[in-house]
Amino acid sequence: MADEIKYEYKTVQTVRGTDGLVISKMQKDGWELVEQAQGMLRSTLNFRRPKKPQPWLLIGALAAVSVILAIVIGVASALSGEGQKKDESDKPVAAASEKPSATPAPTAAESAATEVITPQNNPEFAALLKADSCDDANLDFATRHEGQTVAFNGSIVNMAPHGDYDTRYDFLLGPGDKGPNTTVGPAFKYEDVNIFDLKLTGKKIPAAVGAGDKFHFVAEVGEFKADQCILFLNPVSTEVR
Repeated sequence: MADEIKYEYKTVQTVRGTDGLVISKMQKDGWELVEQAQGMLRSTLNFRRPKKPQPWLLIGALAAVSVILAIVIGVASALSGEGQKKDESDKPVAAASEKPSATPAPTAAESAATEVITPQNNPEFAALLKADSCDDANLDFATRHEGQTVAFNGSIVNMAPHGDYDTRYDFLLGPGDKGPNTTVGPAFKYEDVNIFDLKLTGKKIPAAVGAGDKFHFVAEVGEFKADQCILFLNPVSTEVR
């Protein structure tokens, strides 16, 4: 039928306890929850929303305009190049007396740009640690600082085996000392790492780690997945507090 509604579908896996935040975020984007399956540690959420009709006439018109502009720019560039060559042929050749400038050494400001981001030296990061896990500030921060290093005092909110592995885990981290009771700040995640990947340091290295343990985390910023409200990190070092 011509008027039949066509849907697009999306499946999202979440860590138990964040279902409500993810559902609220998806509904704001127009998605409708059609099925929810809860496992021991993860939940599977199935969503759908009506597909938007493609404005084919507008797309075709824009494509035609782009082609015409490309032709006009190409012709203008060719004419300009010919005129420039003619002008240069009428000018006397200048003596090559100028010396190339030496490459300046990195300044103190440039060196500071590579320093570790902390709540003390970066107001944006300090505000992020107090924001909601689904706040747009998470995406803004990850976009601007992906690949850079951050450091903060936090705790393990949740720890679960990664897939079918016995020695590899997914860690959900939060700022502060409240562990599983953390309610403020981003939902940081180390995915598919073993205990050695944490690079534990400090005066007393524990034989095991788990939810509620407090550390000073140093990590590399990864991507933010808005549909899960998760900001991924890669561990650099983990100091016992």
